[in-house]
Order: sequence, then structure tokens, then C-alpha cells
Amino acid sequence: MGPKRQRMIDQGPSFYGPHPGSGFVYNPYAFTAAAPFPVVRLRGLPFNCTELDVVEFFRGLDVVDILFVHKNHKFTGEAFCVLGYPLQIDFALQKNRQNMGRRYVEVFRSKKQEYYMAIANEVAETRGSGSGSGGGGSGGRGGGSPRTSGQRAKSHDDSKESADEYTGILRLRGLPFSAGKEDILDFFKDFDLSEDSIHITVNAEGRPTGEAYVEFVNPEESRAAMVKDRKTLGSRYIELFPSSHEELEEAISRGR
Repeated sequence: MGPKRQRMIDQGPSFYGPHPGSGFVYNPYAFTAAAPFPVVRLRGLPFNCTELDVVEFFRGLDVVDILFVHKNHKFTGEAFCVLGYPLQIDFALQKNRQNMGRRYVEVFRSKKQEYYMAIANEVAETRGSGSGSGGGGSGGRGGGSPRTSGQRAKSHDDSKESADEYTGILRLRGLPFSAGKEDILDFFKDFDLSEDSIHITVNAEGRPTGEAYVEFVNPEESRAAMVKDRKTLGSRYIELFPSSHEELEEAISRGR
């Protein structure tokens, strides 16, 4: 199944401009009753779209979170997109009926309650899928996309069950794009970690992928940390997978 969201760092005038560094941290309580919750709903998305496709579709806006909607473990072509500021809703609505690839996408106003209900439905869908059924796996997400929801998700879930050996490294998937090392340290607050043991991956353009690698003090600690699998960081649930030093080095090299 696809991710239960992804999220962006605070962008400058354009997401695809110079990388300004991480500054924006999503706080759902920062929006008062006087201002609408900055979320829009998209319909008619290509079934192979990714979160980065949505970010590019809303290029220039602060994309905080993307939630792909699934039904019976299949992507419906709908998604919710949380923006950085209420004023950006009107700009997002100007993208209504503009194309993403060969398909035009409809953009509607939405509400916080609809977004939260969609999150709850996605979590319920994941729990109802059963272990190794192919219904789990947030497509993060490249950190999660509908494109990775079916066959790939099954193989990832199987890897959790069949991994006989932990190397001391775990891969995190489904991170908010705004998440920093301190957020991950807090997520694993019951374990002995330092900022140097956390590696947040970026793509070739320097943009966050929604994934990270964490080096624990020993394999036993990484196995114990799997208790945090599918626990939430902010409004997103995080998936954990056993990894290796080779996979870590490869992921870091891709962002260089």
C-alpha cells in the first residue's frame, strides 16, 4: 500500500530553486480556527505517480504532506496535499484541471477532518491487510508512492519476516520531508543513538526522499528497535526495515 503521507522542507520561492535547508516543521496545531487548515484534495492522479510528481505539480508551494488514498490496497487516483500556509490554498486551486503527464488532475478544497479521516482509513487498511499480504508498505514515501504499493510492498514486508540477521542498521521509510535528525532521535528516544548515527537520504537534486538509515550500537539493538515499526512520527507512520552497510553507502552515494 502507498504511504500515509510525505512532507517537504521549507522551500524558498521555488522548491526547485537553491536548497535553503530545513526550516519548516509541520505543526498541525499551528493553524488557528480563524484560518483554514491548508489542505487540498486531488483527483485523477496517474496510477504510477510519486510524491515528487505531486511536489512538482505544485512547484513553488510549500508541500508539507502528501497522503495517497487506497481502497482494497489499490491506489484510487486521489490524494490529500497539506500546504505550508493557508494562503497557498488559492494558488493550489489554480492548478485545477492542469495536466500531470497525460492526465488532467482535479484540485478541490478540503478540510482537516477529511484529511485526518483519510489517515485513519489508510491506517485501518494497513492493519486489516495482514502480515505479508502485500497490502502494507507505504510507497513513500522513493519514500513511498502508489507505484510501489503492490508487488514491492509485499517483498518489503516479507523481508521483515525472513530477515534472520540484523546488521545493526535499519532503514526508515515514510518520513515527513521536514523531519530532521532530532525528530528521529526523539522517535528512538529509548535507544542509544547520536546524530552521527542518523543518515537522512536525498536524491541527486538534494531533495529529501522520505527515507533515512539509522546505525545502532549493535545488531541486537536494531532488532529491538523494530518495535517502532509503523509507529507515528507527527501524523505519519514510519516503516522500518533491516538494512546493511552496503545499502546505506549506496543510498548516501546517490545523493552526492
